[in-house]
Amino acid sequence: MEAIILGFLNSIYLQIPGMGQSQLGSANPWVKGLIPSAFGIIGIAIMLNLFNAAIRKKMVDQDKLKRLMKETRSWQKDRMAAFRAKDQEKIDQINKKSAYMNKLNMEIMQLNMRPMAFTFIPFLLIFYFLLPHMFSYTVVESPIPLNVFPGNFFHLTCSADDVKNEAKSHCAHQNDMYFWGWYFLSSISMSGIIMRVTKTTSNLD
Repeated sequence: MEAIILGFLNSIYLQIPGMGQSQLGSANPWVKGLIPSAFGIIGIAIMLNLFNAAIRKKMVDQDKLKRLMKETRSWQKDRMAAFRAKDQEKIDQINKKSAYMNKLNMEIMQLNMRPMAFTFIPFLLIFYFLLPHMFSYTVVESPIPLNVFPGNFFHLTCSADDVKNEAKSHCAHQNDMYFWGWYFLSSISMSGIIMRVTKTTSNLD
């Protein structure tokens, strides 16, 4: 199963060195111009996050999830306090619940992963088949370079070398941001707000 998933992901030609020869984005996109593209991608990110929140609200018992997380965090806090105090008797007593806590953590993981069964494939199809036709390769200009991932694995913005190799990278200017990079930033920026508004956040605060 893992081989099938990895093979499928490897067949998707993202803007990642070594994973493919083509680039996401279109030379003749449906949405033209920086401002419409920027706001269009933000709108899509909001809609997909709302869809994800709706699925999560429908499929995940939020009260149960928060109760389990509160119990596991309380146990972890007590365990850490016992280790800091070097109270071996307390440590031994707390460790007796390790198997039970592992079971709770597994249940929490299953609850959090359940919505992905309905959202992963649709999101992947939208991102791979729809969005590249809607938007150009680069859609906004960043004031600073954002290629901060270790090993320069992901290019969120165009580098000087990308501009020199414009035919392959489709970068006209340094620090132009790829459409998928802008979608990534828009999505993570909006997800926390939407989860709080829809009360689907896992935060216990």
